[in-house]
Amino acid sequence: MLQIREQALTPEVYCALREKVGFQPYPLEDVAAALTKTLFTVEVTDDGAPVGIARIVGDDRIVFFIKDVVVDPAYQGHGIGRLLMESVLQYIDGRACSNAYVGLMATPGTEGFYERLGFVKRPSPGLGHGMVRFVHPSGTAL
Repeated sequence: MLQIREQALTPEVYCALREKVGFQPYPLEDVAAALTKTLFTVEVTDDGAPVGIARIVGDDRIVFFIKDVVVDPAYQGHGIGRLLMESVLQYIDGRACSNAYVGLMATPGTEGFYERLGFVKRPSPGLGHGMVRFVHPSGTAL
């Protein structure tokens, strides 16, 4: 039975699900620190086992950035991502001011999923390319 749990994401669940999909790993202590600064988390479980997660970072009014939307590969294509995003967007809708910015970086191949939820691919008219910068372990940017 599927259950949605808000504000209950643990570093262990975060790391385990990210590992299942091949995302960049982070040390547990870094994840724990990051989760304390996270605005909102949601986790979907099936009979108590975590099968999907998502979180929001930002200022809780003008800027919201959706991060770490992860679904266990065995559960992909079964509506778990939609459940996660409905919960995330409900949180944002309850707090965002008019014209607030809601951003995310889609994993390749998932753009259509987010477009169906109202997100716009970049670049597009009036919006430049999305950009990212990663910090190398030595502390320098890549």
